[in-house]
Amino acid sequence: MNGIIENYKEFIDIGDANPISMGEGSTPLLNSNFLSKKIGADVFIKVEGCNPSGSFKDRGMVVAVCMALHRKKRVLVCASTGNTSASASAYAAKFGLVSAIIVPNGNIAKGKLSQAMAFGAKIIAINGSFDDALNIVRKLEDYDEIEIVNSINPYRIEGQKSAAFEILDDIGEIDSLCIPVGNAGNITAYWKGFKEYNSKFGFKLPKMYGFQAEGASPIVKNEIIENPETIATAIRIGNPASWDKANEAVTYSDGAIKAVSDEEIIDSYVNLARHDGVFCEPASAAGIAGLIKYSKNYKFDGQKIVCVVTGNGLKDPSTSEKHASSKIFEVNSNLDDVLKIIN
Repeated sequence: MNGIIENYKEFIDIGDANPISMGEGSTPLLNSNFLSKKIGADVFIKVEGCNPSGSFKDRGMVVAVCMALHRKKRVLVCASTGNTSASASAYAAKFGLVSAIIVPNGNIAKGKLSQAMAFGAKIIAINGSFDDALNIVRKLEDYDEIEIVNSINPYRIEGQKSAAFEILDDIGEIDSLCIPVGNAGNITAYWKGFKEYNSKFGFKLPKMYGFQAEGASPIVKNEIIENPETIATAIRIGNPASWDKANEAVTYSDGAIKAVSDEEIIDSYVNLARHDGVFCEPASAAGIAGLIKYSKNYKFDGQKIVCVVTGNGLKDPSTSEKHASSKIFEVNSNLDDVLKIIN
């Protein structure tokens, strides 16, 4: 199975490096009857939780690791709230590298950290925030054997832009894209991808709408948040690395970056599972929550819209247990009692 480097080699330049893949990309793009009726638009869901490690991060990671191997690097290092660590450690395991993950101590979804542990990563928990962890990682840039694979690595953006190509290849031009925003690399990458297809094939550029959690919304508030708080751990970031690029994307596309509450995120998280059969982690539902909350403000009715759902729900099973679990019926071991519940 080809991955994104082979599928989009015209747009992803790896020079004379050998392409690698774990089958990333080619994720489902599902039409949502529920959201389409609710918004009065044609709404699609890009299900990025179907990537190898369960999130969109694999798109960028495969290119970053490809170039790390080409440059004879030995260690992949990243700061992570979860998904990047899972992706980096998976690719490190597959291609014979060491992975070192620097995480803020506590408040990390266990599903994600358990992935990195299973892949054999060296987990380093610091007493501080994600931004503190990233500051430490930045100081490792000059070490010859180390490759930093956070979104400050330009190859991450090069890989992640492939999702925009897939959307246009699958359903043609769209009017708007709604996407969660944490470190802001993904909205930056999608915008880059749309611009490249616009230049090559003439596809119109969609409006870009990014959504942060209210307790972690530095771009919305235009100020660094020292102690961001939200149930959506994947976007619990107070000083995004791609802040300026994200602002460029929404400015030049005539879009916006707005905030949604944890309650709105959880409502969309539950509804996405129960109406569309898509189980995502809470942060992944921020784009859908934003679409619903701001549908009238931005006149989404009648548009063709894609909502990016960034990670699999198994990343954060504790949230499902708390907020989305169905009642368990305990009955005697006989058919009649079972049929009473079913009916």
